Amino acid sequence: MIPVFSRSDDLRRLFAAVTEQTFQTELGVADPKLIDYLVDLLLRFVRSDAIYRIRNTAGKRLEEVAELIIEAEQRQAKPRREIHRHIGDFTLFWSGVYPEALPHLKAPDRQDHLVSYLDMGKRSYYIASTFDDGPYEEEAPVLRRLSEEFELCSYGLNRVRKEWQRSAVGNSEAG
Repeated sequence: MIPVFSRSDDLRRLFAAVTEQTFQTELGVADPKLIDYLVDLLLRFVRSDAIYRIRNTAGKRLEEVAELIIEAEQRQAKPRREIHRHIGDFTLFWSGVYPEALPHLKAPDRQDHLVSYLDMGKRSYYIASTFDDGPYEEEAPVLRRLSEEFELCSYGLNRVRKEWQRSAVGNSEAG
């Protein structure tokens, strides 16, 4: 469970502190732009409507990676990049923060049953990183690193979750 905070600034500070501690100290990843991206990902995905924000051209909410991939391939330029970036975020979030949800997300009766979140996350971040001009110039290297280090980032986000859960338990016992 994500701790409840009265202000989004408090949540940002918690996610930033735990993510920096985990990635810099425990994992030896001293990449401020990568860490900032992961903090922003956690903040965005606190709201379930952000997790499922992509809609197809008919307005239907897309909830599975398989659907997102099909939609991305039908799009051009910025919309295609954004969908691939979202697929990377979506797969990283579920595989890292809530891996226990994967059996449900990949159940035999779902389209994602045969989808490898690891492979699709890496591939999608890579595709999004190839849009590296203009407004994407600064984010492209971060997306490339997420593609290359997907497993490490997934592991790190799982450690981040364990730490925020530990701190939430400590705070509830103190209160």
